[in-house]
Amino acid sequence: MNRMPEAGQASPPLLDTEVLRTFVAIAENGSFTRAARQVCRTPSALSMQIKRLEETLGQSLFVREARRVRLTPEGELLLGYGRRLLKLNEEAVTQFLAPSLEGRVGFGITDDVGTHILPGVLALFARSHPAVQVDVVVGTTATMRQRLETGELDLILVIVGLQGRSARDEVVHREPLVWTGCEGGVAVRRSPLPVALANHGCPWRQTALDVLERAGLSYRVAYTCEHCTGQEAAMLADLAVSPFPLSLIRPPLRRLDSGVLPPLGDYQLALVRRDGLGEAGEALATRVIEAFRDLRG
Repeated sequence: MNRMPEAGQASPPLLDTEVLRTFVAIAENGSFTRAARQVCRTPSALSMQIKRLEETLGQSLFVREARRVRLTPEGELLLGYGRRLLKLNEEAVTQFLAPSLEGRVGFGITDDVGTHILPGVLALFARSHPAVQVDVVVGTTATMRQRLETGELDLILVIVGLQGRSARDEVVHREPLVWTGCEGGVAVRRSPLPVALANHGCPWRQTALDVLERAGLSYRVAYTCEHCTGQEAAMLADLAVSPFPLSLIRPPLRRLDSGVLPPLGDYQLALVRRDGLGEAGEALATRVIEAFRDLRG
């Protein structure tokens, strides 16, 4: 059980928000000079701030190298705390000082990595903007783009390939797309190779078909599914292999040996706004971008 400091007992020192902001800027830039430009202060001023912070915590936070700085293990630990504290500070200020936003945002999302961050995003957004109603629609990339163009949706988070992005696509996440199958399964050894793919129009599907054609491998599309869960079901039953995001693979599924099938490369998630998106939609877009930045960090 936590105990209150006894009379006469010194309380632990508090971390200064501006010093934390400086620390995070240096960590993310890997340089005192670049961070100084970002926070509009001199490198020597930043150096003094970090020195005082290290003295307060009794730990070295950075390893200084010739052209860059990198975090010590203690610095990496503080970086996580620092980001959360700065975000909490921003939420508190927004709650009391920012104009109250009202309205409705139609948010379209695909059934992939995005759904894993959605609950946290919506929870944080609801706390900071309780008067904004968010209507979430889940569907394919092609369907979401169509509904954005017709004005049914305000904001969409969709899968894109490395080619063919539109000028409005703001990439917020990138990771490897890998061949995946059941642990100990035999589907990968069958010929023609049985594959489970998303519906037509999904960049994952086109990427997989392109690399198989270029490699000259014999294959058959054994299952076509609208959602990731359908591809997972086919793999779990060892009926097919599938292109899948690395971050979504969970036992008993596993990444297949890269020497067995041709590499798929990376895929991206893009945030796309409708023209004339209002303040409520922009606020939600900012929250989504921050969530993926935290995921990378």
